[in-house]
Amino acid sequence: MKNKVLITGAGGFIGSHLVELCVQQGLNVTAFVRYNSQNNWGWLEHSKYLKEIKIITGDIRDFDSVKKAIQDCETVFHLAALIGIPYSYVSPIAYLRTNIEGTYNVLQASKELNTENIIITSTSETYGTAQYVPIDEKHPIVGQSPYSASKIAADQLAISYYRSFDMPIKIVRPFNTYGPRQSARAIIPTIISQILSGRKNIFLGNLYATRDFTYVTDTGEGFLAVAESEDLFGEITNVGMNMEISINDLVKLISKITGIKIEINCDKTRLRPKNSEVDRLICDNSKILQNTNWQPKFNLESGLIETFEYIKDNISYYKPEIYNV
Repeated sequence: MKNKVLITGAGGFIGSHLVELCVQQGLNVTAFVRYNSQNNWGWLEHSKYLKEIKIITGDIRDFDSVKKAIQDCETVFHLAALIGIPYSYVSPIAYLRTNIEGTYNVLQASKELNTENIIITSTSETYGTAQYVPIDEKHPIVGQSPYSASKIAADQLAISYYRSFDMPIKIVRPFNTYGPRQSARAIIPTIISQILSGRKNIFLGNLYATRDFTYVTDTGEGFLAVAESEDLFGEITNVGMNMEISINDLVKLISKITGIKIEINCDKTRLRPKNSEVDRLICDNSKILQNTNWQPKFNLESGLIETFEYIKDNISYYKPEIYNV
């Protein structure tokens, strides 16, 4: 992989960790973060590598700022997106504008600038509920929420640019990622922050859905492994652990790790619409294992310990008394 790297969505959860991994590898990193009046750079504000990162503010929906950011960069990691599934029911158009138009801006700007290596971020939600397991990259895609539909469209747009313009595009499809800095709307911070608030009764939605969880630095290493590959252009590559756990069993595991007994209450406002719920996700990760040197360093228990300690030290970032959409 060439030295000059741009990361969109760099102030976010996965993006900020990817920025730091790139700096650790000695890469010249430009971080593209969303413009705001406070000039806040998200999770990069407190990064120990801040002085080693070039920050550019802009809006992924704005072609001009995206093209300016990509100029002179050899590799682009495109992570900027709206990702909260519940809010996609509230404002589907926001997801179309951010996830589809934002991806178009990255692709078109990269085309005009002859960018050498373009990595687009997908999501396991594009598969919908598993029709067979484990889920490989040939699994059908099903838009079960406006969010997943927007990401399917963005993925297909990227593939069309690869096929139409012979562009050096790769698609990384992470399964559920967790770890330090994850927002309160995700399931693991939801569970842990409620526990740390002193509650013995915690409120959750569907307890029987299953997910495949990957620790955030392992996901970031997956991005780098795909970026460095010479064989994955024009392809989708899953990043996940090939390990399935239900939300109910996840709560039990967190209870075991923390030594705190928990009772679960089902909050119907946290349930997805019936036909929109993705009941089962488990990753077939054989492609990334066979085509790269990627090897995850964390299992679920060790990753949860790290995550619990982080949230305990930063509980002020969370609002466990409300449902974070």
